[in-house]
Order: sequence, then structure tokens, then C-alpha cells
Amino acid sequence: MKRRKQSPVRRMAFHLVIPVILIGFSACRPVNPFQPVDPLVIPPMVDSVVNAVIEIPAGTNTKIEYDPVSGKFLPDLEGGAVRKVRFLPYPGNYGFIPNTLVSAAEGGDGDPLDVLVLSESRPTGSLIRCIPIAALVMKDGGELDTKIIAVPADPADRLFDADNYLDFALEFEPAKRMIENWFVYYKGYNAVELVGWEDGEFAMNEIKKWQILKK
Repeated sequence: MKRRKQSPVRRMAFHLVIPVILIGFSACRPVNPFQPVDPLVIPPMVDSVVNAVIEIPAGTNTKIEYDPVSGKFLPDLEGGAVRKVRFLPYPGNYGFIPNTLVSAAEGGDGDPLDVLVLSESRPTGSLIRCIPIAALVMKDGGELDTKIIAVPADPADRLFDADNYLDFALEFEPAKRMIENWFVYYKGYNAVELVGWEDGEFAMNEIKKWQILKK
């Protein structure tokens, strides 16, 4: 019996379905439970490497915050509902630098220093050793709001080859502009005022300025 020749469309559909099936099987495999870090015992930095505790994984839009009272990472609530960013998802892994506190008496928000780590998505509660390459300074509700922009300390974990502000600004200017626009507009028009960009040295000095646990 002569075998009927498959059309190109059917052959392509077959090759598309197989990877999906394999992904489904891999998703059913048991995985080791992830254990979040304890930010209260982690120093802001060790030598020139900064510690970043991740609250919100890259590519997600649910607001998650660390609660020091319960020691848990919990969804932020607004009006009894889980708060979500009504914009594009976070462009990097967002969290804070442990054992830092931006003084409200000095114009800050009274919270730990915010950090955005440019790397592949990491789970909530992850600790990323990173290098600050820039600082995005804004005003939010009249308070100074500085976002430390960092890359992983391990070059193998970086998305692009930049470990300082100059390379970041010159070689990856579209990424820099995208991050700026995201933070300026994710709360809506005119909600946040852009002050400007600073380099990695400024970012490191900010961390040293606000650290409350030294090692």
C-alpha cells in the first residue's frame, strides 16, 4: 500500500507539538522546594559585591513585599485585593538591599533601598550577588525614590556584557531607556517625577550611606 506523503504544514505541526509534550512531562517532575532567604541576617554587601533580596520576579506584575514581622514574602494588598501593576511586567528582578533603610527624616521613604537586578527571572526570596552599575533617581509623592540598577556578580548570569554605567549607557542605551520609561509610567502619567541617572559609584555610595548592618 502506497504511503501518503505528509504536507509541509502537518510536518511542521508535528515538530511543534513534540516540544510542548516534553515541556508538559518535565513540568510534572518533582522539584526540590525553594527555601527563601532570611533578609534580617544578610549584610548589604561583602567587599564590593552587593546582596539583593528578590521580592518580585522579572516578567511578573504581582506586587510582593517582605514582611519583617512574619518573616514571609506576602502579596501586597490594596482594598483587600492583591495589588498588581497595571502596566507591562517588571523588566528585571525587583527587590531590596537587606539591612538598609532610607531615612524618612532625610527625605526618603523609610524603606530598604530598592534594587532592580537585570538577569533571568528568579523566584521570590532569592538572593542575588550583584554589582551596582547605575542608580535611577526619582521623586514619588514628594519623597526621593532611588532605584539601584545592578547586574549579577557572576558574568555567566548576566544578560548582557556591561558591568559599569558607561558601557550600560553607551552599548545598551535602548535597555536603559526602557527601564527609565517603565519606572516613570508604571504608576500612571505624572505619578512619578524623574530626577536623573547616576553611575555605579553613586549607587554604591547610596548603599553605604543607608546600610544599618555592616560586615
